[in-house]
Amino acid sequence: MFTGIVEEIGTVERVDQTGRAPLIVRCGTVLEGTRVGHSIAVNGVCLTVAELDQRGFRADVQPVTLQRSNLGILRGGDPVNLERSVAAGQPMGGHFVQGHVDGVGRVVDVNGEGPSIVARIAAPAEFVRYVVERGFVAIDGASLTVMRLWPDGFSVSLVYHTQQTITLPAKRPGASVNIEVDVLGKYVERLVGGSTPQGVTFDLLSRSGFL
Repeated sequence: MFTGIVEEIGTVERVDQTGRAPLIVRCGTVLEGTRVGHSIAVNGVCLTVAELDQRGFRADVQPVTLQRSNLGILRGGDPVNLERSVAAGQPMGGHFVQGHVDGVGRVVDVNGEGPSIVARIAAPAEFVRYVVERGFVAIDGASLTVMRLWPDGFSVSLVYHTQQTITLPAKRPGASVNIEVDVLGKYVERLVGGSTPQGVTFDLLSRSGFL
């Protein structure tokens, strides 16, 4: 489990997209306290550390992960958001992020708005249905607040501090980003037996014990 508070921007040294597809990332901060077998989120994808040294770590990436995320297009020198899994008792600075990416979206534009930057993301309708204004969404593993919904996606706003700690501000239009929606919405839908947002009503939530 992660919180979506990116600890460090690492640099891809190598990614082999054949066989076990090992991904080697150079970094520093996330190595502190990390051992083989621990989990690190790379662009929001939960990966298991297979090897590590003083300069970084290696993780083996499954083919399905390469297909469902932007890890499959990484090249040497690319920056990636990194976060260690949260330990019991640590502050929950963002929201519950599983590291299980729902799919890939595309950057439409990134524009300044005063001290903030607003990024518009185009995303598939099948998981945008779980995105709500003022709710949470993880973009490349970063916990961000949804500013506005669009027919083809949504916008998020980045305060100055966040701009300095994640990769999104440097992304150009057309760049791919990993998206993980807030899992709470999917659990609510599952528990109330609905298959579409229109099937969830206040009465149904009350009868199901949510209200």
